Amino acid sequence: MSNMRSGKAVLSTHEVLNQPEPLENYNAYTSDQALQEAVAREGADSYEQRLADYGAIAGSEILRLGFEANTHKPVLKTHDRYGHRIDQVEFHPSYHRLMELGLNHGLASLTWGGEPGARVARSALMYLHNQFEAGTMCPITMTHAVIPSLRLQPEVAEQWEPRVLSGRYDPSFRPATDKTGVTLGMAMTEKQGGSDVRSNTTRALPLEKSGSGQAYELIGHKWFCSAPMSDAFLSLAQTDEGLSCFLVPRWRPDGNLNAIHIQRLKDKLGNQSNASSEIEYHGAWAQMIGEPGRGVATIIRMVSETRLDCVIGSASLMRQAVCQAIVHCDQREAFGNHLSNQPLMTNVLADLAVESEAALVLMMRLARLFERSAGDEQAELLARVLTPIAKYWVCKRTVHLANEAQECLGGAGYVEEFIVPRIYREAPVNAIWEGSGNIQCLDVLRAIGREPRCLDALTEALQPHAGASPELAAILDSVRADLGDEGQVQYRARRLVERLAVAMQAVTLIESGSSAVAEAFVASRLRHDGGLMFGTLPDSVDTSAILDRARPVLDRMVG
Repeated sequence: MSNMRSGKAVLSTHEVLNQPEPLENYNAYTSDQALQEAVAREGADSYEQRLADYGAIAGSEILRLGFEANTHKPVLKTHDRYGHRIDQVEFHPSYHRLMELGLNHGLASLTWGGEPGARVARSALMYLHNQFEAGTMCPITMTHAVIPSLRLQPEVAEQWEPRVLSGRYDPSFRPATDKTGVTLGMAMTEKQGGSDVRSNTTRALPLEKSGSGQAYELIGHKWFCSAPMSDAFLSLAQTDEGLSCFLVPRWRPDGNLNAIHIQRLKDKLGNQSNASSEIEYHGAWAQMIGEPGRGVATIIRMVSETRLDCVIGSASLMRQAVCQAIVHCDQREAFGNHLSNQPLMTNVLADLAVESEAALVLMMRLARLFERSAGDEQAELLARVLTPIAKYWVCKRTVHLANEAQECLGGAGYVEEFIVPRIYREAPVNAIWEGSGNIQCLDVLRAIGREPRCLDALTEALQPHAGASPELAAILDSVRADLGDEGQVQYRARRLVERLAVAMQAVTLIESGSSAVAEAFVASRLRHDGGLMFGTLPDSVDTSAILDRARPVLDRMVG
């Protein structure tokens, strides 16, 4: 027996008390002061209403759909009832609605319209969506990211780009020519090589002529094919000229199903609403994109875009984890006081908030650099080296932060009815996807080695603050020393990249004008070389100001 009294459950054995109200049905944009400031600072304030509208959808509908889509996982159907090969992936309706919301609101297309601030606004939209459902970000990210690679082959881009940029989600299984919108995926890695894609064994055989834009047949396998339900994939295969890049559609030009056989779906730690697969090419029809033998250089344009989205995705998971922790601790009482008022918990929560905002400002600054890089050489150089730096550091830190947020919720943080366990399971994927930590660090060294002006651009961003900060000056000196020691530079690469990442976060926070957060970051991450464990902020930090800034404004609820 039970009844309700004053909003509390009264059971036959006890009354349910001291249970926080869930964080739901709120506007994830208008409740986020740091995000709003970053949007304005990085030049996307004209998209304010669009972001507010999506913030309301994210904090209510996407939150609900996210639970449904991750409960009802995709299912592979290799054959129909008569034994015909179909290679289709079936999804729950919640997944299709999530994709519809994302694509119809411009998450794959907004950047490429060329409007000022569009890239930054699209990054903020991704930040809102991914807080509540990360799996659908994989196909949306790749659909968005394919454009720079496609444009290397204008006649192919002419056919596919309008479909990508239609801003429409069309889940029907039919040739792209008959659809209102398409999604694109990627298939690079193979069993024997992983990140070492030059060891790929898949072969591409020309059907008639060879070379850019020509038709080939692919024979081989891919150990990871992300989003196998996509309408086409960028894929790598060996030709006589070397490793080359190809567009592989699900349907052949003659209207028949292409010979892409899905072997199985991956049973992953997280990202469970999204299908990842192993595939085989049995003479699959494909078109070469870019120059023969330049496959890595062609597909890296897509990879660079997806790496930015890894940073966005990780920063957004941080934000939602921090929101959940603060809202829970604001309401939960223990030992005679609310948890958020307990000194040690105050330190932990404020430290998490500092880390989250540092990730946000770095991600938004990087998005702005991507937007400017088309006509700004300095921005292009800085974006080239800062992308792997941010990808390495922010994605690594997310795993630690998500686990700490779980602890703030206690046992509830380990129960799947709450969103925090899903955030924790999602957190590692961005550190692995598009090159794990070592790959990112080596890429930083490669960028600086091939184009020393990348280091000059990075130094130019940090130097104005080095005079007032001995810690920043020391980081610059140590980085130069490490780079000069060629015999040990690879061995020390992680530490070098970590120092650069923290330095850029510190400078970006200082320039953002959030003095309490910036001072806490400098004091804990630079001055004391902290951050190994959260909850170690020094006494001088204004934790109240930091928590007030990070706390979601829940009086702006969604009806």
